[in-house]
Amino acid sequence: MASVIDLDGAVAVVTGGTRGVGGGITRALLEAGAEVVTCARRPPDKPVEAAGRTARFRPLDVRDGNAVGTFLQQVRQEYGRLDVLVNNVGGTPYRMLDEGGAERHARVVELNLLAPLTVSLAAYEVMREQPGGGSIVMIGSVSGNRPSPGSAAYGAAKAGLEHLARTMAVEWAPKVRVNTLVLGMVRTELAHLHYGDEDGITAVGRTIPLGHLADPAEVGDACAFLASDRASYITGASLLVHGGGERPAFLDAATANQ
Repeated sequence: MASVIDLDGAVAVVTGGTRGVGGGITRALLEAGAEVVTCARRPPDKPVEAAGRTARFRPLDVRDGNAVGTFLQQVRQEYGRLDVLVNNVGGTPYRMLDEGGAERHARVVELNLLAPLTVSLAAYEVMREQPGGGSIVMIGSVSGNRPSPGSAAYGAAKAGLEHLARTMAVEWAPKVRVNTLVLGMVRTELAHLHYGDEDGITAVGRTIPLGHLADPAEVGDACAFLASDRASYITGASLLVHGGGERPAFLDAATANQ
C-alpha cells in the first residue's frame, strides 16, 4: 500500500491504536509514511512498528473531554499539525439487554459513540485552522446495521456513529472529510475469546463469503486509503470491510436435508 497510498509528512492520531484492529491501522499508516501517535488508557507491551518506523504512545482516556483537548493540542504543538484522526477505541462485553441495568449499557454507548464525538470535536478545532484541513475515519461495525443480541448497546452506538459521521461530513465540509469503515469480523489477538480455538475460528470464517476473518492489516489498508488524498472526493461514506457479509441462515437451513 505504501507505493500507492502516500501519507508522507502527514500526522495521524489513532485512538486505541496499540493492538488488534488499531494496531493494524497504525502499521498501515506508518507504512504509508505518516507520523503516528497512538493513545489508550494503558501502554502497549511493545511499541507498534512498521517500515522501520515507530508510533509514539500517549496515555489517554478518550471519555475525558478536558484530557482529550489537551492531548490534541499537544500533538499540534509538537508536530505543527494534525492531518488524520482515526476513532478506533471501542468495544463491549457480552451482555443481554435485561442484564446489568441501563447504566452499564449507557457506559457502552459513552465509549463507542460519545467518546468519538468528543475526540472528533477536539480534532476539528485543529484541522479547520490548517490550509489542508484533515480527514477523520470512524471505525464502525456491521453490528450497527443488524440485530446484535448480547451487544445491543454497542450496535446502537455504532449505528449512531455512522449517522454522526455523515452529519459531520456535511457540517465540516470542505475543510474536513469524515468517513466510516464498517467492519465485520476481524481476527485479532482476542479472536479466540469470541470464536473459540483455531477450529472454531476457521469454522466462523467459512460463514463469510471470502472464507476467512479479516486481518487487521486489511482493515489498515482501507483506513489508509480513506485518510489519504486518493479519497479526496469521498466524505460522508460508509465503506464495508466485511468480506461480503454473513451468509444468510436460511440458505443453510434450506439445504441442510439435501
